[in-house]
Amino acid sequence: MLAPATALFRGLADPVRLAIVRQLASGEARVVDLERRLGLAQSTVSAHLGCLRECGLVEYRAVGRQSFYSLTRPELMDLLASTETLLAATGQAVALCPTYGTSSAKRETCPPR
Repeated sequence: MLAPATALFRGLADPVRLAIVRQLASGEARVVDLERRLGLAQSTVSAHLGCLRECGLVEYRAVGRQSFYSLTRPELMDLLASTETLLAATGQAVALCPTYGTSSAKRETCPPR
């Protein structure tokens, strides 16, 4: 029963995907909008959006030749808010973790389906 939760947290583990989720929390956006806001290449944004779509966290709607991306579940923002509360309560403990802390952060790939 832990596999789905593990896949969810792995899907959110990449800083780019987390930044995209935070941007989409304020409303839907196109790839070009996310490129500008995050200062990333189109291919990078598209790849991470694809991963988030595969995880079921993001969806899109097509309007002509444009695609507008949005979060599939508002509960995701509740999870992120709870995470911020937990991080505030633990101080720097998670950031200093020798395995997953900021100094040892590794780029995760999209979790397998």
